[in-house]
Amino acid sequence: MKIAMWSGPRNLSTAMMYAFAARGDCAVWDEPFYAAYLAKTGIDHPMRDAIIATDETDPTRIASACTGPTPDGKPLHYHKHMTLHMIPEFDRGFMRALTNVFLIRHPARVVASYSQKREAPTLADIGFVQQAELFDQVAGWTGRAPLVIDSADIRANPLESLTKLCTALGIPFTANMLRWPAGPKPYDGVWAPHWYNAVHVSTGFGEPEAPLPSLPAEYAPLVEQALPHYQRLAAHKL
Repeated sequence: MKIAMWSGPRNLSTAMMYAFAARGDCAVWDEPFYAAYLAKTGIDHPMRDAIIATDETDPTRIASACTGPTPDGKPLHYHKHMTLHMIPEFDRGFMRALTNVFLIRHPARVVASYSQKREAPTLADIGFVQQAELFDQVAGWTGRAPLVIDSADIRANPLESLTKLCTALGIPFTANMLRWPAGPKPYDGVWAPHWYNAVHVSTGFGEPEAPLPSLPAEYAPLVEQALPHYQRLAAHKL
């Protein structure tokens, strides 16, 4: 099984990748389209040149690898995808061969976290619009809403949430998913030194999230724009 987990940035996505890697029966892939997205859009991101120099930038080759053989012959292959990386110029047909899951987080939390790593985020940067578009596309192909899981629910009760997710995927849950070793991982993207500081000191999912953060007034319109997309997907969450 090839599991494509679609989220925006600062969304518990790296911790989820670590959880699936900890299973032992699952290969993982960190943001397959990141370099291609940077190369095609010309957008300036931290470590941009290193990312483009290190990873594949041809979206057709990346898509082929997403549907190709699983590394090391493992039965599961988990792809951590950023929704903003799937720009309209990239053919999304490969997604039909994947089991697509959508990982959501309240936009106030996303904006609060993202703005600490990269200043002045825009709606396009945080991926909510793109996530809703991909959700609708998968639903159109399959005739049903794809799986949705909320990071707040995972933080509140990792055991229950991951058990639900595994059941919905038709794979066995293992308690190995609740713990991983601290520090960098061999499958981390080259961008990890900038983005993964917090998760590198973790050995499991954090405590339940606190109340929504207070944000500077200039970020209120951004949260308001993203919120309807989050709420629409949240209506389908496990």
